[in-house]
Amino acid sequence: MTIHDMFTSSVENYGNHTALSWKVGTKWSSLTYKEYYQACRTAAKSFLKLGLQRFHGVGILGFNSVEWFIADVGAILAGGLAVGIYATNSAEACKYVAENSQANIIVVEDNEQIQKILEVEDQLPHLKAIIQYKDVPKEKRPNLYSWAEFMKLGRDEPEEPLDAVISSQKPNQCCMLIYTSGTTAQPKGVMLSHDNVTWTALCVSRHANLTEAPEAQEVVVSYLPLSHVAAQMIDVWIIMKVGGKTCFAQPDAMKGSLVITMKEVLPTAFMGVPRVWEKMQEKMKSVEATSSVVRRKVAAWAKAVGLRYNLAKMNQSCSRRSISYHLAKKLVYKKVHKGLGLERCSKCLTGAAPITKDTLEFFLSLDIPVYELYGMSESTGPHSVSLPGTFMITSCGKELPGCETKLHNPDKDGVGEICFWGRHVFMGYLNMPEKTEETLDAEGWLHSGDLGKHDKDGFLFVTGRIKELIITAGGENIPPVLIEDAVKEALPLISNAMLIGDKRKFLSMLLTIKSQVNTETGGNADELTPEAIQICQKLGSNATRVSEIVGSRDEVIYAAIQEGINQVNEKATSNAQRIQKWVILDRDFSIAGGELGPTMKLKRPMVLKMYEEQIENFYKELEDPTTRNK
Repeated sequence: MTIHDMFTSSVENYGNHTALSWKVGTKWSSLTYKEYYQACRTAAKSFLKLGLQRFHGVGILGFNSVEWFIADVGAILAGGLAVGIYATNSAEACKYVAENSQANIIVVEDNEQIQKILEVEDQLPHLKAIIQYKDVPKEKRPNLYSWAEFMKLGRDEPEEPLDAVISSQKPNQCCMLIYTSGTTAQPKGVMLSHDNVTWTALCVSRHANLTEAPEAQEVVVSYLPLSHVAAQMIDVWIIMKVGGKTCFAQPDAMKGSLVITMKEVLPTAFMGVPRVWEKMQEKMKSVEATSSVVRRKVAAWAKAVGLRYNLAKMNQSCSRRSISYHLAKKLVYKKVHKGLGLERCSKCLTGAAPITKDTLEFFLSLDIPVYELYGMSESTGPHSVSLPGTFMITSCGKELPGCETKLHNPDKDGVGEICFWGRHVFMGYLNMPEKTEETLDAEGWLHSGDLGKHDKDGFLFVTGRIKELIITAGGENIPPVLIEDAVKEALPLISNAMLIGDKRKFLSMLLTIKSQVNTETGGNADELTPEAIQICQKLGSNATRVSEIVGSRDEVIYAAIQEGINQVNEKATSNAQRIQKWVILDRDFSIAGGELGPTMKLKRPMVLKMYEEQIENFYKELEDPTTRNK
């Protein structure tokens, strides 16, 4: 099946249902599936008129919007390759993607994004036009169009040339490129075929028991970067398959407005990367910290009831809801769900990075099971999923039907490299045959680079990433995430923990403290969160800012952190896995700061580079022969 086949099937089945919804000022606007399809056809005709060539890229650079979707689908219908470009990319990074995909056209959000393209325009020989979808371009120049001008180009063009292009498309041909983050090397263009996308959308929608529109419409909020495979698969393609509705969040969603959108649209499914769930957890703890003693006691009781019930349900040792559960639901759970905009949400999802057990248990205690997805760009998104009935905390569930997993070179504990097989496996990397051969073996198995194991019931657990493994100077292999999660669990004051020790004689750690978000920059401010302030007060510190703790090396806080580190070290499986030194950084990690990627995943190589001085200070004493054995 091609993208066009899937889209026209949805138009036929759900044509008058709302497909896309967005807010202008205080009013929501929308497109039905019929209107959405016609807009995509118009965009496709405009692309062809601008000279889009077969299998050449259409880059899309900006925040999620109806225009992003129309450009994305329109590019595919016109025979091009839809190419999402991260809005946080530099001009040089945009140039690499545009050059690699031989982009004929680049669609940008606003003046800020257009400046990046104009800066490198003369180095893009394939580029024929630039389209700005928000506001009107500030300057007039050849081949620069507003969205209205662009859509006008194709409106009166004949349908036959486009129909001919659509008819020539085959399921096994490439239709989109997803570029990897490129934190360790140049980004790779993951080639996904029509069949990759349509089969995965069908498989996930059936396996997750998504409801089709005539019965009850699924609703999602689009806010995660669409250049990431998870966001695009859920927001664009899986929802299209079942005739669902995608509602667009505001551009400042990650700075605080997301919950407002959630409460307005009431999604039935919600995908949050781990950091989103962690931020929700921190916010809720901050609110709780300022509540009355009675409210805190009721909340603690309800959470204990909720965790006990949901863990029993997970272990299939409980089938009845107790009186306590029903009372807790009435007093606490319903209010929490309503406050988060999750009162209709039966599918709360997480993926793209590891999530801590503490965060999963926190939401489980509030009767919000957060189901983990696991996969990668090269598997068109999901490979294994957790769902009601196949849920095990800290596991990413079981394989999608029709997909297989094998563990390559397992060790004595059954931990090996996770390999995928199925129709969701990608075509290869664009213009990188050697990299493709490294990732896809002769039998068609996709080597993920992740380490994992199965339990006795077939649940898949990801234990680490091969490239992230720390190999100490003594030759011991250490997966950092397990130790980092243990530190965060032992120390609720800590927001981020990053383990250091590759090719070093001992382990050290960078720590950040929970601080408030700067709503203007998206970075983290100096002020502690209310929860962090309460923790400091309980420990006997009056600190309200990170600078107060770090500047004066607050004795109480530093002693508490050392105690937490000691607790983690006591559980270490070997001396080599003990944390010997640590430092508190003067600000938390953020996307704006450069430590986190667009989906809030830790960019380890970048952090190593940014905090090189602090890291080197850990190991300076080794230069003194008299201290080497200490």
